[in-house]
Amino acid sequence: MSTFYPEKLSVEYMDGATATEPLIPRRYTLTHSDVTGKLFLNIGNKYAWDKINPMRDEVLGEWKQYGSSLCFCVYLYVDQGEYPPSVSAKRNGIFRRELPLALTAIRYGDRILFNTYPYLDQAPIFIHFMSAYPQFARQENWGNFQSITT
Repeated sequence: MSTFYPEKLSVEYMDGATATEPLIPRRYTLTHSDVTGKLFLNIGNKYAWDKINPMRDEVLGEWKQYGSSLCFCVYLYVDQGEYPPSVSAKRNGIFRRELPLALTAIRYGDRILFNTYPYLDQAPIFIHFMSAYPQFARQENWGNFQSITT
């Protein structure tokens, strides 16, 4: 996993979202610059589709009601069949390697929300790897923010 540097994270609230509201809907769009290594986190009621590049290497996340509690769902675009399996395998590997960094950036970037609602650190994180290839199209439980960011 790459090292998280808080000074390389830029956070922008959109669509009326604030540091503490709303909880649902609350969506995260995390993008990055390969050139500078900077991370860009947009937090709002909707995803920041205008920030997504053609490579589709963003991390999308949202809080969802799960029974009587909350969960955090992450969506990663591995492919829609436009790549050969070898390229999709590489993309899948990069997502898996960098996901702890991405989750740390989301947790840090929205730390005021987590401080306001401490139980969010215990919410399960479900990762949806979206792919046309069955070997990469998976849904996995990645624990919770407390286990990933500590």
